[in-house]
Order: sequence, then structure tokens, then C-alpha cells
Amino acid sequence: MSEPVKKSSGWKWFWGIFISLTLIVLIFVGMAFLFLAKSMSPMKGDKRFYYEYTGSGSGKIAVVDLNFTIISSEPIVRQFKKYREDKSIKAIILRINSPGGGVAASQEMYEAIRKTRDAGIPVIVSISSIGASGGYMAACGGSYIVSNPGSVVGSIGVIAQFYTMKELADKVGIKETTIKSGKLKDAGNPMRDPNADDIAYFQEIIDDDYEQFLEVVSKERKIEMDSLKEIANGRVFTGRQSLKLRLVDTLGTFEDAVEIACRFANIKGEPLLVREKERYNILEMFVENLSKSGIWGLKKEIQEEFLNQPILQYKFEK
Repeated sequence: MSEPVKKSSGWKWFWGIFISLTLIVLIFVGMAFLFLAKSMSPMKGDKRFYYEYTGSGSGKIAVVDLNFTIISSEPIVRQFKKYREDKSIKAIILRINSPGGGVAASQEMYEAIRKTRDAGIPVIVSISSIGASGGYMAACGGSYIVSNPGSVVGSIGVIAQFYTMKELADKVGIKETTIKSGKLKDAGNPMRDPNADDIAYFQEIIDDDYEQFLEVVSKERKIEMDSLKEIANGRVFTGRQSLKLRLVDTLGTFEDAVEIACRFANIKGEPLLVREKERYNILEMFVENLSKSGIWGLKKEIQEEFLNQPILQYKFEK
């Protein structure tokens, strides 16, 4: 009588090795996650930023990039304050590529730039593709404005936009009740059409912000108010047109702006350009890329486009 065939124990070995390797991988992943989480903890001072240097000279020129729609003034104000207090920085180049944005944020940036200029640090503005509205207001705080011939410059004016969803709400059966202390307390309410009082109310605010914009440009560019009002109707100009209108000081590229900054700061030879860069760790980059894709990214874009936008804006609307 033949002996019974013994079942192979190979699968037991396989599953044992598989489970052991899985545990090892999970341990390493957990350790890596803890390490990355620790690296994301708040840092003292400016440790989350570092300097990128270009050039081999000794005279330092800081480069600040205003390359976004203006919602917050913080990145620009913080850098100008830091460079204003740094005695090794001999000049600053403000590289602008912005259509403008919020009124208050634009004014805060202008004041920070003007304060730096008045403290004795030359601020050379280099307009890239566009330096319009709030971006142009920021430029007016500089010592000298350089623009490409084909850059888009100007758009001196104020805009406020409101969206009305009354008809849509009526169709889906949404009703809204507002209890207010005054007739203008809910001006701009998207659940009703604006009335004459609403429009007159906002027009007064816009007119006042517009006068503030005109005062800055007239003072900084030394243009008579009557002459300025003829061109400050919200329109944009090319860099070449802007030169004739005295909105900019000269035509040129970023490299030309560097040469001009050297002259203002009495730097001989090649300068050392300093740019602030933000540190990213692997986990932050993963989260950021994830947030830009799928429904997360769509939600963020909708929020930035409609919810986070300032009501009053120095902004060029394309």
C-alpha cells in the first residue's frame, strides 16, 4: 500500500516571506512619514526660504518677483522689509508680471516699495509681459521703471463685480430672507438684483479709490492730474506708448534693468543677483500636486476665482 502524498509546505513559506516583507515595508514607510512630518513643523525665522545666487560679482542686487494676481501683499511686503534691513543689498529689481488685483493689497505693496526707495535703496522696476492696474501702482513706488516695448502697461482704474443668482434660485426653489439694519447693509446680495441705491453706493466707493490711484500716479510720475485723467480710463498701453505718456522711464529688458540697477547702486562689473526661494519637502510637494488635480484642485480654483477675490480691485480684466 502506497504512502499518502504530503501536502507541499511551499505556500506556507511564501505567505510567511510575503507578510514579513510587508511588515518591513510598512515600518520603513511609517518611519519616513514621521521624518517628513517632523520636517514640516514650523520653523523659526526664514528657514523655510533660501537664497539663490546668480553671477560672480560682489555687489548684491535682490530680485523680487511680483508674478501673480494680487490677493495678498504679504510676499512682497515681507521681502522688501527684509532687504531694506539687509545692509549688504545695494539695490532691488522688482520684476512685475501681474494684471493687478485687490485695492488694499496693491496699496500696501506700493507703500512697502516706496518706503524702501525713500530709505535710500534704489528700486528698479522691470515690467515683463504685463504691469497693469494694481501691478502698475506697485511699480510707481520704484525709483525707475523699465518696460519692454510690447509689454502691457496701465489700466489705471477700479472695478467691482457682483454676481446675481436670483433667477437660478427661483428656478430651483431657493428662497432667501434678509433682516438688515439699513437699506444698504445687503448691497451686493447675489440673491436679488441691485437697485439704484446699491449702484450709487458702490460708485461712490469706486470713485474714491480711483482718486487715490490717480493721486499716486500723478505724484510719482509727475503728470498733471488733468492730463492723467485723459489716459486713466482703464485702458492699457504698450510699453512704447507708455514711454511717450511718461508712465515708464525707458524701454528695455530685464538685463537692461540689471545694468540700470548697477548704475544706481554704483556697482562696478557683474553684480550678484539674490532671489528668495521657498523650501519644499517631499510630502509638501506631494500634497501640493494632489491639490492641483481632481476635485480638490477644481474646488480650490473655484474658491480663488469667486470667493477669495477682493470686491474692489485695481485689476486689468482681459
